[in-house]
Amino acid sequence: MESSAAFWIAAGLATWFVGASKGGLPMIAMLGVPILSVFTTPAAAAGLLLPMYILADLYAVWLFRGQYSARNLAILIPASALGIGAAFFFVSRVPPEAGKLLVALIGLGYLADALRKRLARDFRPRAADVPRGLFWGALAGFTSYISHAGGPPFQAYTLPQKLPKMTFAGTSTILFACVNWMKLPPYILAGQVSWDSLAQIVWLAPLALFGAWSGYRITRILPERLFFAFVNLALLLLSLKLLQEVAVAWL
Repeated sequence: MESSAAFWIAAGLATWFVGASKGGLPMIAMLGVPILSVFTTPAAAAGLLLPMYILADLYAVWLFRGQYSARNLAILIPASALGIGAAFFFVSRVPPEAGKLLVALIGLGYLADALRKRLARDFRPRAADVPRGLFWGALAGFTSYISHAGGPPFQAYTLPQKLPKMTFAGTSTILFACVNWMKLPPYILAGQVSWDSLAQIVWLAPLALFGAWSGYRITRILPERLFFAFVNLALLLLSLKLLQEVAVAWL
């Protein structure tokens, strides 16, 4: 594992991004792995950050206590477990680029549909339902395991529900806390999480916790329309970035 000063600065920044995303700012979660990938492989970067996610999850779940959609979680957590199990079974058969392409198309498809509805002035919220929740939840677990990008499927399912800002953020935080714990055993088996990466927690843990606290505070003070505008912008940027990665890999 790289140990230069530049690496530690990048690791600290990536860890803060991880914590802040758990505090309710999903738009910056995408920055962690790319920053660390300058110094190590994406798989190793993801392995280093997963313990940081789990640590920030513990604090963030406490921060969002009482601010979540119980119905959505009851549907999405079991569904994501199915997706993680399928991804673990098929991971050697599914190219990472295929997973990234799927996530990018989901994100862009949702944004196109949201724009169509906005132009048609169709602002009716859509209720949480089991069939769609099982599909999008399983897809969120699958893509989170393969390419650490479970956000777009989650957003495609929950954003049309027009949940309040803090309920949306709390539901996302609790769901992906469960997803990260479920991903830990297979990541250990795959060698992505090792004693070497776990040792970094001692130095990076305070930044993960500070990130969760500061992300939560920023989420609380952001106007609701601005918050969801940032979420949609992050979804667009993530989708475009994944398309760029797929193009580079395949061309």
